[in-house]
Parts: sequence; C-alpha cells; structure tokens
Amino acid sequence: MRAILFLLWLLHWLPLPVLGRIGKCLGMAAYWLHKDRRHIALTNLRLCFPDMPEEERVRLAKAHFQAYGRSVVERGILWWSSYERVMRLIRVEPAFPFEAVAEGPVIFLCPHFVCLEIPGIVVGVNSGGSSIYIKQKNKLTDKMLRHGRSRFNKGVLLLSRKEGVKPIIRSLRKKIPFYMLPDMDFGRKEKDAVFTSFFGQQAATLTALARIAAVTGARVIPVIATFLPGYEGWQVRFYPPWENFPGEDIEAATRYMNEFIEQRILEHPEEYYWMHRRFKTRPPGFPDVYKETP
Repeated sequence: MRAILFLLWLLHWLPLPVLGRIGKCLGMAAYWLHKDRRHIALTNLRLCFPDMPEEERVRLAKAHFQAYGRSVVERGILWWSSYERVMRLIRVEPAFPFEAVAEGPVIFLCPHFVCLEIPGIVVGVNSGGSSIYIKQKNKLTDKMLRHGRSRFNKGVLLLSRKEGVKPIIRSLRKKIPFYMLPDMDFGRKEKDAVFTSFFGQQAATLTALARIAAVTGARVIPVIATFLPGYEGWQVRFYPPWENFPGEDIEAATRYMNEFIEQRILEHPEEYYWMHRRFKTRPPGFPDVYKETP
C-alpha cells in the first residue's frame, strides 16, 4: 500500500489531462484483471438495462472501469495538491446553497458516482459538515482518506456507522450539514431498509434519508459531481431542495430518492458505481443474481 500511495503522490504532479489518461488505462487493465468486479458490473447493467444490447453493456462497463480508474488516480490531487489547484479544477453549478445552509438543517444527498469525493470537499470548504465514515482495514489507507476528507477544513466531522443516527441528529440540530450517501446495499442485518424499485429491480434501500429528514426537519439538497469534458476537472451540481420531503409515507419517499438517482444515472451512466453488489440482498425466494453459472 505504501508503494501505491507513493505512486499516487508522484502522479499528482502531472497535468490533469495526462493524469486522467493514465487513470483510464489503469481502469481498463482492472476491467480485464478483476474478473469478479467485471462480473458484478455487467450483472448490474443487465438487470438495470435489460433492453440494452449486450455489446453496449460491455462498452458501458469498460467506460465505467475507465472512469473509476481515473477517479482513483486523480484522488492524488485531492490529497496533496494546493488548495488553489484543487479549487481551480472544480466548477460549481449553480452556486453553493449558502442561504439554505444558513437556515438549516440541511442533508446533502450524494449518490455513489465515481467523483463523490469532490462534493465533500466543496461542502467542507463552504460550510463544514458531518458524514458517515467506515474505518478502512488498512491503517495507512484509513489515514489518507481521513486526511483527504478534512484537509481543507479540520472542523469536518467523520461519524462512525456503529454509533447509529444519534450523532447525526445532534449535528443537524446544531445546523451542521450532513453529507449522506444512502444508495448502497448494506445487507440483511440493516434494519432501516426496505425493498423498493431501482431500475425495475427490487433493491434493499436505506430509509435513513427520509427518516432523518422527518425527525429533524432537514431539507434534502442533492449534489453530484461528474467529469468535465476535455480533462478540465470536475463539475459539482447542487440541485434544488426537495419540496414536501419526506411526507407521511417513508417508503414512498425512499422510492422517490431512487427515482431521482435513476434519472441522474441516465445522464452519466458510465460514472455511477456499478462495481457495487447493489442487489446482493434479495427478497425471500429470489435467487442470488451474482452467482456465476458454470
């Protein structure tokens, strides 16, 4: 791991167009070398886009691996480049929602696109905030991720999932924004989840966004980062706060969240994190979709 981090440190000095192309090449290599992740990505794409020709799904999977490889290599810029260089590469459209944050509380909903570290930096720089952090098994990786997420604002709070929602609610009631990524499958042990549609498939989906918003009265503001064309950097888009969310029906609110994420995925399908086993938790009687056939 030290060698990998040293390599990322060396690469971060390169111009972004060079660095991005290196990342895409490494991502393409990962596509061929990591059979299990390739299988997961292609399975997800077959489930979510059943009418898409297989050759198109393969092309999309390759583009995704390239985007992911690029995001990993470019992370060196976030960890070691100057504040000026990082901010120069980020385009925020529209402007950061200072007024909504001042009125508070606010939950920034950030789905799992490959550039998800970028909005966290923008939120941290402009308002501070809190987010859930899962401790990494490798101590050095853990240290670097913590450093990267708080290097421009030491007031950023990294909360443990093991502590539950109480620290989140406390920070929101203090008008500290919460940066949330709820669109993953956390398994059968996760009680705060329901099966609801995601691209027509029944997906175990956390209801935490709707429940926390209901308890705290927080406004939900989606934020998504994508690559700018021509290796110019990253675009961070803040969407208007959701009106009348979550309402009385928590499950309906959770479906609404998935529908919003689906629409954003259709805009940049190669940049969504398809290597995650999004459908690993299945309703009773449903088969394991990731089990490879002999």
